Amino acid sequence: MRAWLHDTAGGLPATFWYLWSGLLINRAGAFAMLYLSLYLTEVRGADKALAGVVVGTYGVGGVAGVLLGGVLADRWGRRATLFWSHLAAAALMVALAFTGSLVAIAVFATLVGVAHSMPGPAFVAAIVDVVPVERRSRAFNLQFWAHNLGMAAASLLAGLVSQASFTALFLVDAAATLTTALIIAWKVRETLVRNDIPRTATPSTKRRPGLHTALTDGTFLVFVGLTFVLALLSAQTSTIMPLAMREDGLSPSAYGVVVALGGALIVVGQLFVPRLIDGYLKHRVLAVSTGVMAVGFGALAFADVLPFYLTAAVIWTIGSMLAAPPNAEINAELAPPALRARYQSVFYLVFPMAAFVAPALGGVSLQYLGDWHWVITGGVGLLATGGHLLAGPARERKVAAIRRVTEGDPSPVTTDLSGKAAVLETVADTTGTVSNASNR
Repeated sequence: MRAWLHDTAGGLPATFWYLWSGLLINRAGAFAMLYLSLYLTEVRGADKALAGVVVGTYGVGGVAGVLLGGVLADRWGRRATLFWSHLAAAALMVALAFTGSLVAIAVFATLVGVAHSMPGPAFVAAIVDVVPVERRSRAFNLQFWAHNLGMAAASLLAGLVSQASFTALFLVDAAATLTTALIIAWKVRETLVRNDIPRTATPSTKRRPGLHTALTDGTFLVFVGLTFVLALLSAQTSTIMPLAMREDGLSPSAYGVVVALGGALIVVGQLFVPRLIDGYLKHRVLAVSTGVMAVGFGALAFADVLPFYLTAAVIWTIGSMLAAPPNAEINAELAPPALRARYQSVFYLVFPMAAFVAPALGGVSLQYLGDWHWVITGGVGLLATGGHLLAGPARERKVAAIRRVTEGDPSPVTTDLSGKAAVLETVADTTGTVSNASNR
């Protein structure tokens, strides 16, 4: 047991564990927004349509927040971005607790969405900054585990706290967020390393690439697109599956059992994942995991009783568990060091986008196509499986090229692996290790 624990979590720096602890505490207390729609209808007298609009403003804020967080984490620093965004979120949550106007609640919900999304890119960028390459798979696996363990705790605590007071939901959430901010201020050092541009650099290497670099990186965008499919599959559990279960005559409590099973599997099994996937190429692991998820959701076309839903949930949860570490690793590896958080912010956009697209298209699909919706969903997942197999080799070669440049050895990088010389030029620009990348 001791050897397994050391293999799973050993060798990770103290900064990682402080970040991990802050994430776990924050997630365990992040339950106020889960009950926002219920709070609006039961306490503030909003109808369901208006409550949906107000809750939707939180997602709109999330899109803006993830981009803002990425830019600030690269310019301002990881620690400052993490601290001030958590502090702002705590203050906004207190404001929500005592605000009665629906308009004001919508404004605060939007701002909370911004503040809640800003730390994401900074968290991952800080982990990449401090964790050695050979330990990142375990670090990201533990991060995914902490996130899900915290969310499971939040689901349990939210029900208990809401029985006492909806106001308490917001205040306890604020307290957990403030605790994370204090941990960051007290124990987390700044991890961003700023590379000065050499004085001998040419005008082309003096430019400072920004968010547009990530938005025009073809290899990275293909990976983001494939991750979007993964996010679409995952979003089915909270958007379309409840509707399908209701059509099959199953109660809301049955849906809760299915969700709880998935969460329990992740909490119990996620720590064993690194041993299962170590030694395998990341794109193959992602292909297999996406394929497993596709089979799990596709199987819902034949589900009409709770045991079948539970079986399908086991299948797609195993797929999501296998996908988490390599997905985060590849995302980190494709980013030039000076743009890590910006790349993270573009990557993180797929989740609010999937949260919007999945119900918007899935509801229509389920209404008019019935069980064929799940066949189509599984088919899209299988296409993404093929996409990972096709795009993986070129992606691995680009990662190797970036690593060679960032380690200060530009000589192997004589071939344009991405099809554009500007990609490797950007790597050289942002790391400051090569004074003139155009002379290759």
